[in-house]
This record gives sequence, C-alpha cells and structure tokens, in this order.
Amino acid sequence: MLTQICWAVLLMVHLIPALALFRPSLIAKLYGVDAASPLFLLFQHRAALFFVICIICLWSIFRLETRQLAVIAVGASMISFLWLYWAGGSPIALRTIALVDLAGLPFLAFVAWQAFKTAP
Repeated sequence: MLTQICWAVLLMVHLIPALALFRPSLIAKLYGVDAASPLFLLFQHRAALFFVICIICLWSIFRLETRQLAVIAVGASMISFLWLYWAGGSPIALRTIALVDLAGLPFLAFVAWQAFKTAP
C-alpha cells in the first residue's frame, strides 16, 4: 500500500504540468511563456510528455511489472530537471518547480528500492 501511495505522490508531482496540455493558459501561468511565442509549442509538447509520465505513474500504482521502467522514466524526468536547474544557475523563476521535484525525490527513492530490490 505504501508503494502505491508513493506512486500517487509522484503522479501528483507531474499532474499540474501535464494539465497544461489540456489548459494551455497554464503554460503562461507556470512558465511565463506567452501564447504568441514560438516557445509555446515546445511547452505544449513538454506538457504532453508530462502527461505520459502521469500515465506511467498511474499504471505503476496497479501493475508491478511496469515499475522498474517507470522508475527510470520518472527518475529521468525529475533528476534531469534538477540537474539542469542547478547547472543553469538555479533561476528564481523555476525555484518552485525545483522544490516540488526535490520534495518528490524521497518518494522516487522508495519506489526505486521497491522496484529493484531482490526477492528473498
């Protein structure tokens, strides 16, 4: 049960950015990108990828066999953003996103341990 709760938390970490796929106005609110900007399309695509991450997390709540690959996908999403955020000088505009990802790391660590631990 704890593992499923952790997967649900990871789903929630990615849910708001994923919702921008269906509510493009969130892109301007979350990232400050104007709808007329050519970058807007990239942020819509980013939202679609977050939607995929959400589906992966949801699937992993119910299906054990998906969890190892899910850890890799979700981990790549979270850790790569945190690394890029740090390498990019930790821009203040992205601090909230970084803090949410940082708060999700213990949950990611737990599900990773559960997915990859060896059976007794």
